[in-house]
Amino acid sequence: MPTVAIIGTGLIGRSWAIVFAAAGWQVRLTDASAAALEAAPGLIAEGLTDLAGHGLVGDPAGAAARVRIAGSLAEAVADVDLVQENLPEELGIKRAAFAELDRLAPRDAILASSTSAIVASRFTEGLAGRDRCLVAHPVNPPHLVPVVELCGAPWTAPETIERARRIYSAVGQEPVTVNREVDGFVLNRLQGALLAEAFRLVGDGVVSPQDLDKTIAAGLGLRWSFLGPFATIELNAPGGIPDYCARYTGFYRRLAADPAKPEVWDGPTVARLLAAWGETPDAARLAARSAWRDRRLAALKAHKAAQPGAPTES
Repeated sequence: MPTVAIIGTGLIGRSWAIVFAAAGWQVRLTDASAAALEAAPGLIAEGLTDLAGHGLVGDPAGAAARVRIAGSLAEAVADVDLVQENLPEELGIKRAAFAELDRLAPRDAILASSTSAIVASRFTEGLAGRDRCLVAHPVNPPHLVPVVELCGAPWTAPETIERARRIYSAVGQEPVTVNREVDGFVLNRLQGALLAEAFRLVGDGVVSPQDLDKTIAAGLGLRWSFLGPFATIELNAPGGIPDYCARYTGFYRRLAADPAKPEVWDGPTVARLLAAWGETPDAARLAARSAWRDRRLAALKAHKAAQPGAPTES
C-alpha cells in the first residue's frame, strides 16, 4: 500500500491527508506543534465523514484508520512514496525543511511542496536529490477543489513530474503541469489579474463589492465551474475561438492597454472596499462560513462526478 508523509497539519495538510486516505494510501502526519498534531486525526476523520455524506467516500472509518501520527520527521518519511510539505510561506523554513527531507526520505520518494508563492528553485538548488523535488500547489481545500499545479525547478527530472502526475491523478486530483517557473504559477496569476480588476472597479465606484461577487458567483463562475476560459469562448461565437477573437479582439485590446495598476492594492482602495463591504465577521462567523463553503463545494464535486463528460465530435 503506498504511503504519504504529510509535513504540517494545518488546513492544507489535513485536507491532503483526507485526499490520500480516501484513495487508499497510508498517511503519516508530523507537525512541530504538538497541539495541531494531536487534533489532526479527529479533524481528518470528520472531513472524511462529511465527504461520505455526499457519496464521495465509501468507507470513511476505514480511510481514517489509515491515518496515524508519526513520532518524528524521520519516522514520518521512512519508506514513503511521496512527501507533501505544508509549512508556512517563508523561504528559510522551506529551505531547512527540504534539506532535512532530502536527507531523511528514501531516494526514490518524491518531495513536493504545497507552496503557493515560492518556486522550487529557491529552496532546492543545493540538495543532492534536487531532481526529485517540485511544487505541487493545491487550491484550498484540496479534498474539495481537485486541481494541483505541478511545477519543477530547472533541475527537476521530467520523470519526477510524470510520476507526480500519475500519483495525483490516481488519488482523484486534477494535475496541471506548469512548464517553467513563474511567480504565482498559473492559478494565482489568473486570480491576481481578476482580483486587481475587481479592486479597481470597486475602488473607482463602478460597482459595489457585493454586486461584483454576484457577477462571478451568478455569472462567470457558473460557466467556469465546468468549462475553462478557452472552452467558454469557443461556445460564445458561432465560429469558435477564431471567430471570437475576430469579433472581440478590439475590445480586449482596449482593456489590455489600460490594466489595473499596482496601486489598487494600496491603502485608499482597500479602505474604500472595506467600507463598502461592511464589518469583518468574527472568528466564529468566519468558521461557520468556511464550513458552509465546504458543504457547497462537496455538493458541487458530487454533482460534477455524476455528470457525463462533454460530447465529442463523432
